[in-house]
Amino acid sequence: MGINALSKNDPSSFSNTEEVVIRHAHISWLVDFKKQTLAGSVRLTFEKVIDSVSKVVLDIKDIDVKKVTFDEQTLEFQKSPTVRTFGESLTISLPKNVPKTFNVIIQYESSPKAQALQWLSPEQTAGKTHPYMFSQCQSIHCRTIMPCQDTPYVKFTYSAEVDADAELTVLLSGVSTGTPEDIPGRTTLRRHKFEQKVTIPSYLLAIVVAKISFRTISPRVNVWAEEQIVEAAAWEFGQAEEQLKIAEEICGPYEWGRYDLLILPPSFGYGGMENPCINFITPTCVVGDRTHAVAAIAHEASHSWTGNSVGIKNYEHFWLNEGWTMFVQRKIESKLFGEKYRHFSAILGLHEMRNVVNDSKHPEIETNLVKNLAGIDPEDVYNNVPYEKGHTLLFYLETLLGGPEMFDPFVKSYCQHFKGKAITTDDFKAYLYKSFASKKDVLDSVDWQTWFFGLGMPPVIPDYDKTLSEQCTILVQKWLKCPEAEIDTLKSSPGFKDLSPLQQREYFDQLGLSDEIISIKKLEELDEWYNMKTLRDTEVKFRWLRLCIRAQWEAKIGEAIEFATIQGRMKFVRPLFRSMYDWPAARDRAVEAFKAHRGEYMYITAHQVALDLQLDS
Repeated sequence: MGINALSKNDPSSFSNTEEVVIRHAHISWLVDFKKQTLAGSVRLTFEKVIDSVSKVVLDIKDIDVKKVTFDEQTLEFQKSPTVRTFGESLTISLPKNVPKTFNVIIQYESSPKAQALQWLSPEQTAGKTHPYMFSQCQSIHCRTIMPCQDTPYVKFTYSAEVDADAELTVLLSGVSTGTPEDIPGRTTLRRHKFEQKVTIPSYLLAIVVAKISFRTISPRVNVWAEEQIVEAAAWEFGQAEEQLKIAEEICGPYEWGRYDLLILPPSFGYGGMENPCINFITPTCVVGDRTHAVAAIAHEASHSWTGNSVGIKNYEHFWLNEGWTMFVQRKIESKLFGEKYRHFSAILGLHEMRNVVNDSKHPEIETNLVKNLAGIDPEDVYNNVPYEKGHTLLFYLETLLGGPEMFDPFVKSYCQHFKGKAITTDDFKAYLYKSFASKKDVLDSVDWQTWFFGLGMPPVIPDYDKTLSEQCTILVQKWLKCPEAEIDTLKSSPGFKDLSPLQQREYFDQLGLSDEIISIKKLEELDEWYNMKTLRDTEVKFRWLRLCIRAQWEAKIGEAIEFATIQGRMKFVRPLFRSMYDWPAARDRAVEAFKAHRGEYMYITAHQVALDLQLDS
């Protein structure tokens, strides 16, 4: 399974980062919607790690490299054969005696197949009049739009000049350096300039080109979306500044300047993406009650410290990004809604993880915290285990080490100590021991081996407050134990509609994880009494439909397919398709529907669902 990577620092990269590293990139792009390409050049500023370096090895995939120059001298370059999902290495021969810091300019064009980009036709947008393009470079897709050292180990600053249709807005994961400029002789285009002065890894390079507008929330926060939904989105995310300030109290000063939010079209595959200065957010959060928005902002804003600033050496330590971010997210939620809410959110997260563990086909690489990714695409093991198992470990450590009063100062210290660095699990553990030197005996009692490398659920589940969860448990038990002939007796008692949105999720989670499968008759009554078809909360609707498929209610197959094809959020789409695939009565319809809509999903969503449905090897 070897990737034959040259990198000693990252099993997902070919780049020779032990010899030379990128410190800055200046990008010049022409966005071509007709060809669905980015064409232009990138000037990479390198710093030698060793004096004897004779070549630069970069990561690329499906990129047409046209010319490479150093100080106006054309350099020889060679592309390797393609290695599965990892792409190719681009080896550039350097002249002798290049200085410690030097520039290489690469002229190139991306492929219409570039996995980092999704090109939407006007018909796929809310406005129906202009096309839309957005990027997703995490985990290792930046190599499809720019020759780079595509590894979180390397952090660099960047500047960019992007030429695009004059009618469209351009945003990058940086700060605009002025108003768009006219281009002499090219009246249909305008030039947009950006810079990112804080170092980032390649996966945080982002671009969107679309007909969008914004509403201002605060001097540093705008909410961007298509005009048809921008007002609703601005209201939904109106508390962004408040949450950002809470995050600063927990982690320290915000260093990125702007904190804008972009609400993407339904095909976006994630809940959010923490691109600096412009967080990408799923439209499934815009439901009219701010329930989803709070969690989305709390999570993506937290990444500004845990992930974007304190980075990881490679994706084997991905939990340091996501586990820490879930921990800070729930700290923010605690300050907004109280400690019981924080505990309840953690319980919900563990339920989601249990579903992932139960569904896992390869637990040896999908359910451990620290992974061995030699020859494995990080996307192929992506799930919520790093998020929830990582959070559980940190919550457990907080409890062991004296509670929030003792642990909160460590959180801020951790963020500041490792600011701008790329670290490993061992670095985290060593700093934890240093910070709590007087409690070494307590830390030594932690079963680190099982936490980091053990499979399945966390070895220790903290004693979470179950006040909010128990209300759901009582209702679940009523429905499970009530004879079908007596269901009407439940109609007059407190029910599903009396639960908060988070409790409604917990209610369906408990029903879904119960050893006893609720009968279709009871589901029919639930459906009729509470009119489940009208649910706007996508988190709740997803759980309801997953429960219906688990109960093998054939009448709901169509609804499940519709829900899985009108939006592309992997958290919803993958479990539904997996459940339908495992049920012979639904399998053919699910496969047929996916094939019909495959081109509408982001690359990563389509790739993962195809694996779930055993369509791709």
